[in-house]
Order: sequence, then C-alpha cells, then structure tokens
Amino acid sequence: MTPIHGAPASDEPQQLSLLQGFPSSAAAAGPALAARLPVAQVRLESSLPHLDRPFDYSVPAGLDTAAQPGVRVKVKFNGQELAGYLIDRVAESDAGHPLVPLHKVVSPVPVLTASVAELAGRVAARYAGSVSDVLRVAVPPRMAKLEKDLAPDGVLDPALFADGGAEAGAGAAIPAGLESSSWTSYRNGPAFLQHLKAGESPRAVLSALQGYGPGGWPRLIAEAVAAVRLSGRGAVVVVPDYRDLDRVEAALLQLLPAGDVARLTADDGQTPRYRSFLRILSGAAGVAVGTRSAAYAPVHNLGLVVCWDDGDDLHIEQRAPYAHSREVLLLRAEQEGAACLLAGHTRSTETQRLVEAGWAWPVEADRAVVRRAVPRVLNTADSYELEHDPLARIARLPGAAWRAAKDGLERGPVLVQVARAGYAPSLACENCREPARCTACSGPLAIAGASGSSAVPQCRWCSTPAPAWRCGTCNGVRLRRGATGALRTAEELGRAFPGKPVITSSGDRVLATVPDSKALVVATVGAEPVAAGGYAAALLLDGDSLLRRENLRAGEDAVRRWFNAAALVRPAGDGGLVVITADDAAGVGALLRWDPAGYARRELSLRQELQLPPAVRVASITGVRAAVEHFSQAVGQQLGAQGIVLRTAGPAPLVIAGATGQGGAPGKAAGAEDVRTLLFIPYGHAPQVTKVLRAVKVAAAAKRTDDPVQLRLDGVDVL
Repeated sequence: MTPIHGAPASDEPQQLSLLQGFPSSAAAAGPALAARLPVAQVRLESSLPHLDRPFDYSVPAGLDTAAQPGVRVKVKFNGQELAGYLIDRVAESDAGHPLVPLHKVVSPVPVLTASVAELAGRVAARYAGSVSDVLRVAVPPRMAKLEKDLAPDGVLDPALFADGGAEAGAGAAIPAGLESSSWTSYRNGPAFLQHLKAGESPRAVLSALQGYGPGGWPRLIAEAVAAVRLSGRGAVVVVPDYRDLDRVEAALLQLLPAGDVARLTADDGQTPRYRSFLRILSGAAGVAVGTRSAAYAPVHNLGLVVCWDDGDDLHIEQRAPYAHSREVLLLRAEQEGAACLLAGHTRSTETQRLVEAGWAWPVEADRAVVRRAVPRVLNTADSYELEHDPLARIARLPGAAWRAAKDGLERGPVLVQVARAGYAPSLACENCREPARCTACSGPLAIAGASGSSAVPQCRWCSTPAPAWRCGTCNGVRLRRGATGALRTAEELGRAFPGKPVITSSGDRVLATVPDSKALVVATVGAEPVAAGGYAAALLLDGDSLLRRENLRAGEDAVRRWFNAAALVRPAGDGGLVVITADDAAGVGALLRWDPAGYARRELSLRQELQLPPAVRVASITGVRAAVEHFSQAVGQQLGAQGIVLRTAGPAPLVIAGATGQGGAPGKAAGAEDVRTLLFIPYGHAPQVTKVLRAVKVAAAAKRTDDPVQLRLDGVDVL
C-alpha cells in the first residue's frame, strides 16, 4: 500500500513534481482511526535528499496509545517498509487524499525528544544536509532487551536504574572541594562559576594551563558541571577521544553521584551506550559526557554545554553532513538558552572569532600565574643556540635536546613527541630523492620495522611488498629513509640512553597513562600519555614537518599539538623544560611566550584580511567534472536571482593520494576525473546560501540526471 503524502513546503517545488501521481489506494474500509489527532507526521530514515521532510500517515485506533511523538515506527512507502520517527500528531493533513495508516510502532519509548528533533533540523540546515543523517548520529541503535527490562510499557522510570542519580540537582549540597575552586587562578573564572550556580547562562572560552594532576583541565570542567547541577540544570560534555573521556568522567565522579553521570561513546559497545542513553532520557542522569554523538544527548533542562579541544579533527563527524561537535553545541546553547564553555590549552580561530565578536568571554590566567604554572620552553633554532651548536638546525636531536632529556631522566619521565608513527614511514630514491612509490597502486613505500639491510619495503596502502623496487625517474635501486617514525626514534634513543626504559605510544598502541618512573616516552602527535606527576621534560621533534603541511590550518594545528604536549610537563619552578626543534616561526614564538590567545588573534586577523575560513564559510562541491559544473551552475542561478554573488575557486582537479598525475584516482577514464569547486560564503548570506545548496542537492538527487556530488560545508581539509 502506497502512502499519499502531504504537500511539500513552498520552497520545495522539485519534490512536488516527483511525489505527484502516486496511486491512492487507502480504501474506505480500512482500520478505524484514532478519535483524537488521527494524523501522524513521520520522518523517514532515508539517505535520499528528496525524502528529507515529514510525511503524513493516519493513526489506527489500535496504535493510538503507542503512537506518541518521538517513538520509532515502521511505515509503507512506495511498496517498501521503511523505518522512521513519529515527529508529531495533528488533527488533519493538507495532503488532500486519504492517508495510509501507520504500519507498526516499533517501540513505545519516545527516544526522539522535541528539542533534539529541532536541533537535528538546525544542524541539517547549517550543513545543507538531511535531518535523517543527523538523527542517525543523535539516536543510538535500539537494544530491544534493554527496553523490555527498563520500559516494558514504554515509560522510563528513573527508579528502574539501579544507579539512578535522582538525588543530584537543585538543593544538593556543594560538592566537596568546589568552594576552593581551581577556577580562582583564571581571570573571569570565579564569576563564570557564580553565574552558573545562579541559574544563568554565561558563555566562556577557557585557556587551560595544566594538563595533568588534580588541578588539570578535567577538574576545571567537572567544577563547572557541578556548579550548573547546583542550579538544578543538566550538562553535556563532549571530548575528542576515549582517553579524554576517561579523565573527565573520573573528575566528574569525584564531585557528583555516580548515577548522575552517563557516559556516551560508541567505543563502549551498543548495549552500554543505549543504557546510558535511556538513563539520560529518563532523567536518572543529569550529565552526559562522551564523544561526538553526546552533543545530542537528551538531557533534561539543559543548562551547560562543554566542548574540550575543539580544534581536534576528531570532533568532526565522518559521515554526512560532517557536522562539527562545536557547532552542534553552539546551536544547542542558542536553542535551549544554555551556558557554553569552549575549553582547551589553545584557542582555535573559530573560538577566537566568538571572543572578538563578543559572543563569549575569555577566561585566562594572568601572566604571573602563567609563569608559575607552565614549563620553561627552549627553541634549538634560535640565534643563541645556533651560535653554541651550529649543527642544531640540521640535527634531529640537537645538543640542547639531548641534555634536556639526560637531565630530565634524573627526575622523572621524559616525553618525546614525533610527527610520524611506524619505523620508516617514508622512503625515497637514494640517487634523485624522488619518493618511492608502489608499482601496483602508486602508494608510498615504507619499512614497517627494524630489520636492518634485510628489510623489505612495502606499500602503506595495499601492503604489496617491493623486494625488487626500481626508481621510475632515474632507474636507481637504492632507497633512503625520507622520515623517521616513532619506532625508529625509540630505537635510536634507546641506544643514546642505555639502561633507560623506552615506552612508545603510537599507531595501534596508544597509551592513556604512564607511570612516574624515569623513562623515555616516545609518542606521535595526539597520542601523548599522561604522567600523574607530570613529565620532567619534553622534546618536541619534527616541528618543521608539522608546519610545512599543505593545509591552511597547518600552523594552527601544530601550535595546538605543541601546547597539548607542553601542558603535560611540570612547571619551570619544578625543573620542567620543553625543547622544540623547529625554525623560528610565529607558532614557535607563541609557545616560547606561552601565548595561545595572541597566536589565535594573529591567525584570525590574517584570515580576515584574506577572507578565508573562519572569516567566511566555505562549501566544497566534489565529484565528476560535469556533475560539479551543473550543480555549481544551478546554485549560481538561484543565488543570482536573489542578488547574491559568491567568490568561487575551481573546478580544479582533486589531488587524491595515489593519483596518477592526471588529477584522478588510478584507473579512472580521461575526462572522468574528480574535481572540486569551492564557494566562499560571507556569514551574512550563509542562511540563504545553505538553503539554496540544500534545494539544489534535493533537486539533483530527485532527477538523477547527473552523477552524485559530495557537498560539504566548513571542511577543515579542503584548503
């Protein structure tokens, strides 16, 4: 049986032409309908853009009780049975035809709240995506056994959860230690907590100093959450990965009852994740802490949203519409009138833009406090060091770095940050220095481990060994290492410091913590483990490799990674020392002065001058050339009718890793290579432009006359 759908909104003429003409087969002898609000508006779980709107179905009398807004349902659509969410119940439909009845209520538990449904619509609108794609992230997969145990009649009772946290909230006693808060070290910090406890909604950008120990950033976040819980409101905390999640959760449990904190991450498995989701949905837990999907947690009476280290690309959803956790939380804070805290050791240019616009207040320490709390930083490429060690510029471990490691090992662990994982992750021809490539897929060759002269290089993409490699440029047969990975670095340091243990954290083996023993800890960027008492010293190697990445955010990202590692080192008063081996650049100067806010201001000023993100928004349209050109032309025509002209770049061949030199993937026919067009969107025109992009995407998907294109907004890797 095929449903007769409600009329599309006035701004969706393309959908109307496709949805007309479906046969009306709802017979008059169908099931009796619900006496009250007999029409259900259903949002289908479909990836097709032209189905991204509510459809009307009738509600049979037998499903009247179970068919409540927010429940999962099954419906008949064009001869198929599709899943969806019941969004609302209304008295009548404007379809003008008999409606097909709901097929089934999958579960009587209303898993989609009205506020989350509204948030999903806002996120989809901002990223020109579909609501169903957002809901796929927002609502975890159903675990039927849990629902039967905890809500047999569809009603979630907080008392059913053994670790319920109903005792937390308004009227609770001040958690132990909150009165002597760590926020007192930061300008505007105590005022921020006071506003939270008073039930207000301040917005702040925190530049945290310490990354370890009881006074580290997890404690600051926990105290902010505890303060908002005293006002009777809930909180959502989003962090990049499971290591940060473990630390924040532990800090929260020191201040709040165990049942008041729910952990949301896919890494825990579907059943624990769904149980935590139901705890939040029922109100048994008032604090949701987790990774990306936690931004949509249905917390009751939301009072605070927190995002830690928003510059980390792990905050970006890997599926369409590629939403960033920071933007989701900002939209949610505006929607629900909640407070907002964006925290990190550094500031992204996006958060700096919020500060300069007056949307958020900076919370940072005075210079005297900074000098007492952070380690001393030394650059081996400055004029003084080069005068005493002329080879420091070309040595991977200059004399100053070696001395810092030697002295640090007498007092505790020493962190060594490197840019690459593996042993020799990059190989080149010994004669002409051209990168060594796989003959099967053109991927880069590498050596996986330390096997001496008998090591056989293999492709990092397809794993094909290359025992008889020959250079395609000069016909040479000898290879040299183009880069040194974490394993090779650990091997060299083990020889340089005999008798000292060497610990590695990289690749598939990333450590969360290390003991406070006298050991060398070699870690790739982003994989630095935490030492409970802080590192005695840190060596930041391969700095130039990070700065020379072909990306608009290379400098910003390198500074963020340096500060994150340096924040794990003890203060200068306790002998803490950080040595960085990079050319004297603006980012290195920011680390030497410990001035992340100054670097963010400088970077944002340059972006504003050049009209690059985040001074403007950027949309990338990627696909086969003909499809991209047709899509861009349709967008330009609709925007031109509104008097909007955008700055564009492209279409240009998309540089794909492993390309054959023709701008396309291996094996693609000539003329069918992937290209990309960029649209630079001023914020003043962003709502109209994203609406047009979404409409053109819907029309293109409905017509199916061109190959599909990928539409992505604010991608950090497109420039």
